[in-house]
Amino acid sequence: MDWTEIKIEISAKDVDTASAIANMTVPYGIYIEDYSALEDEVLEIAHIDLIDEDLLAQDRDKAKIHIYIDPEDNVDEAVIFLREHLTAAGISHTIDRNDVKEDDWLNNWRKFFQPMKVGEKLLINPSWYEDTDPEGRAVLNIDPGLAFGTGKHETTRLCLELLEKYLKDGDRVLDVGCGSGILGIASVLLGASYAFGVDIDEMAVKTANENAAVNKADDKFVAVCGDLTEKVEGKYNIVVANIVADAIILLSESVSEFMNADSVYIVSGIIDVRADDVKEAVSDRFTIIEEKTDGGWYAFAMKLRQHRTIRGARLA
Repeated sequence: MDWTEIKIEISAKDVDTASAIANMTVPYGIYIEDYSALEDEVLEIAHIDLIDEDLLAQDRDKAKIHIYIDPEDNVDEAVIFLREHLTAAGISHTIDRNDVKEDDWLNNWRKFFQPMKVGEKLLINPSWYEDTDPEGRAVLNIDPGLAFGTGKHETTRLCLELLEKYLKDGDRVLDVGCGSGILGIASVLLGASYAFGVDIDEMAVKTANENAAVNKADDKFVAVCGDLTEKVEGKYNIVVANIVADAIILLSESVSEFMNADSVYIVSGIIDVRADDVKEAVSDRFTIIEEKTDGGWYAFAMKLRQHRTIRGARLA
C-alpha cells in the first residue's frame, strides 16, 4: 500500500519549533529541508565550495518538513494535529499531502544526509558513504531507516557532546528512547564497555541493532522494545534520554533505580519553552552540572542529589 507524505512549508526561522511539533505525529523520523546556511554547512563538512545548482536555487527563507504516514494510520488526524499546533505556536504554514511508494520515501531523504563531525572525537557517516575521510575521528556509520537519530538534529548533537565529555572507558550506558541507536553505539565507540537501548517502537529497535552490527558494536550494544525503563535491569554509569520534556519528567521519577551514586544522567529533546518545567521537575532528585543549548533546544547533564542524615534529619 502507498504511504502518505505530508509536506509542511514554513519560514526557516520557525524550523526548530515546527520540527518539534512534527515529531509528535509519528514515532519514527522526519526529514527537513533547510537551506538557510547551505554554503557554511557544505564548507564545514565537505571542505568544498562546489554546490549543486538545484540546491543553490532553493529558497533560503523557507524550510520544508516531510512526514510519512503509515497506511494503517489516520492521515486526516495527523494533518488536523499539525494545523492546530502550528497555528497555536503562531507559525505561518502550508500543508500538502501526496501518496508515495514506500521505497521512494525510504530513499528520498538520503540526499539531505551528509557526513558530519560532532564534538572532538566523532564523525557521523551515512552508511551509504564509503570513502569518507575520518580525519582521525571515530566513525559511526548510521542508517536511521524509520528511526529518529542521524546526529543532524540539535538534540542528538547536544547528547553526543555531553557523552563525549562525561563518559569514561569501561562505563555502562543506558539509552532510553534509543531511536536509531546512535547514542548507544557512539558510547561504545567512545569507550563504553556495554550499552543498552530501549525504545517503544519496534522498527527503531530493529534499526538500532542493525546499526550496531554495521559498526561492529553488536557485542557491546543491544536494543529492546519497551516503554521507558520497563525492560531495564542493573546499574549504569551513564543514562541518556533524548526524548521530549514530558517523557523526561516521567522518567526522572524512577531512573535513579538504575544509577550509581556518581552516575551522570544526560537528557535532551527539550524545547526552550519547556526547559524551566524540566528543571523544576527534577530539582528535588538531581543537580544539574551542565546545561547546553543550540537552536532553541536544551540538554542537561545531571547527578543525583547527595543527602546525608544527621540525628534523624535528612539534609540536602
